[in-house]
Amino acid sequence: MKPAILVIDMLREFVYGRLKSPSALEILPRIKQIVEKAREKNIPVIYLADQHLPIDYELNIWGPHAMRGDPEASIVDELKPVENRDLVFYKRSYSGFRETGLAYVLRDLGVDTVVLTGIHTHICVFHTAIDAYYERFKLIIVEDAVAAFSREDHEYALKYMEKVLGARIVKTNELLELIDKL
Repeated sequence: MKPAILVIDMLREFVYGRLKSPSALEILPRIKQIVEKAREKNIPVIYLADQHLPIDYELNIWGPHAMRGDPEASIVDELKPVENRDLVFYKRSYSGFRETGLAYVLRDLGVDTVVLTGIHTHICVFHTAIDAYYERFKLIIVEDAVAAFSREDHEYALKYMEKVLGARIVKTNELLELIDKL
């Protein structure tokens, strides 16, 4: 297994703002723990961040959010990427793979498995997982390091990703043990 950690939409607006998950603050320390362990083991850490233009289709559904240039669209201070080490991909749709070049970079890095963390389990995590599946990456979803608007949304998305995409669902402590063995 050659993994990369994907940190999805841990932005001020989704952690503290209008579109926050009620569980956002609970997953923050877990994601931080995962990111720190990955860096220690030289596993790529890749941030996927909404950064919308006023013309983006998604705004018809959610209204303006995570707008390019707005401080609310920045990654939370607790998880700031390390410059010249971590990678940041900006996206204009739910999936971190759509028109970002992420799949090419993962292949260049020799990655075969993506580990998904972040917000929202049933939207951006879900769509990123679907596209990762189509790009032939193995999937690990850290169930206590992803969050949705509701428990029902969270559980539905996890079950779908496990049953339909073959995702391995783990808890943070299980993932940290897996990483330690690499």
